[in-house]
Amino acid sequence: MNEHRTPSLMIQGCTSDAGKSVLVTALCRILRRRGVRVAPFKPQNMALNSAVTSDGGEIGRAQALQALAAGLPAHSDFNPVLLKPATDRRAQVIVHGKVLTDLDARDYQAYKPRAMQAVLESWRRLTAQYECLLVEGAGSPAEINLRERDIANMGFAEAVDCPVILIADIDRGGVFAHLCGTLDLLSPTEQERVKGFVINRFRGDIGLLESGLSWLERRTGKPVLGVLPYLHGLYLDAEDAVPRAAMRKEGAALRVAVPAYPRISNHNDLDPLRFHPEVDFRFVGPHELPPACDLIVLPGSKAVQADLAWLRNQGWEEAIRRHLRYGGKLIGICGGLQMLGRQLHDPQGLEGAPGSLPGLGWLDYETRLAAEKTLENVSGHLLLPTSPALGGYRIHMGVTRGAALARPAALLAGRPDGALSDDGQILATYCHGLFDAPPALAALLAWAGHRPTQEFDPGQRRENDIDRLADAVERHLDWQRLAEWLPIGPRHRTP
Repeated sequence: MNEHRTPSLMIQGCTSDAGKSVLVTALCRILRRRGVRVAPFKPQNMALNSAVTSDGGEIGRAQALQALAAGLPAHSDFNPVLLKPATDRRAQVIVHGKVLTDLDARDYQAYKPRAMQAVLESWRRLTAQYECLLVEGAGSPAEINLRERDIANMGFAEAVDCPVILIADIDRGGVFAHLCGTLDLLSPTEQERVKGFVINRFRGDIGLLESGLSWLERRTGKPVLGVLPYLHGLYLDAEDAVPRAAMRKEGAALRVAVPAYPRISNHNDLDPLRFHPEVDFRFVGPHELPPACDLIVLPGSKAVQADLAWLRNQGWEEAIRRHLRYGGKLIGICGGLQMLGRQLHDPQGLEGAPGSLPGLGWLDYETRLAAEKTLENVSGHLLLPTSPALGGYRIHMGVTRGAALARPAALLAGRPDGALSDDGQILATYCHGLFDAPPALAALLAWAGHRPTQEFDPGQRRENDIDRLADAVERHLDWQRLAEWLPIGPRHRTP
């Protein structure tokens, strides 16, 4: 179907979180540095972290990061089908950046042939525009129950005749079983399509691994194209999973706690706090006591009423009341904003059973969910003493009205956004990316009780870490073999 025969390569994983997203990100940056017009592509994504695109759509956050690595504005064609789970069995279906409908798993399976047509439309447009496409699979191609009508892994690769690399995470253990087992469960034509393996997150003496690599190549007849090192502390937007590993920081002065509720969305909003050298940041999971802190942030949610009920069951309502009584600060972003009001109304059952639920009641407004989704990139400034510049995006389905909005938290595109409580302790906004701009980040930390002694630029840190990742991948991959499928181009610099 691809008359242009645009060079392409698909990265599929033996498991979720094997390293597909980061490898595609690295390859996008490497090829861009070599002068290749390259674009990322993920046929189908399931994630609650998303981004607003330049064409007014919505895609997975990982594809927006890959576009950044390739030097491109995010576009809805980079991720034509996005699934945002609302429950364990039902998800919002987004096609070409726009909400199509909500479907349960069985109905979506029946819808897949139509979804594949949307995927192929985007693929045709991209092959006409770019010199190379780097494709990311989803989950594992060996999920037998999902093989029929597959559009995310081998079903797509076979449809467009795209070569595949399998990546596996050695840090989990069982890497040879993962690779051999995945390959064995593929059909003969799919096995032939796999051109080689990449092993991710290796640490230790590579000499102790070499006998295993030789055995793997003999057994499968496939080359090991690289063994990638475990890189700690990368500032890269997570596709979905909440990062729970603690980041130890000497001299951290501000304590921040964030509830990791079950349907948390766009938790990458918190990355500037998580990586800030002077912030002691913690995600708090189920059955963990809310800790004493200076700032609590209620992040976005794909099921606001259900996550609010979870908060109450976990003791957060009383913890927040005590936190405010002792002078702590509180921020609500998007779904968190909605939780802070007096009432939440979902008359159409867009995020669960139809009905209303009392909010936390700390700000005087109510939110009614509506089918139409707001999707826009925004810029403006916070209404704090220094009026710091603010930029980000809004993705939400609620309409919020009430007296508290008369004192907004920000002006975005000349319009008021969110609310700031009369006592100055609570700030609520619909703006994702609240902490991304250095002036806004510094002002919010000062508002929360800490004046930073050093500037931290999240965007520059992300760029530096994309380059650090790309340098490591460039050193450890077999580029002579990769040149069979990718337009490698001249090497622009030596890492």
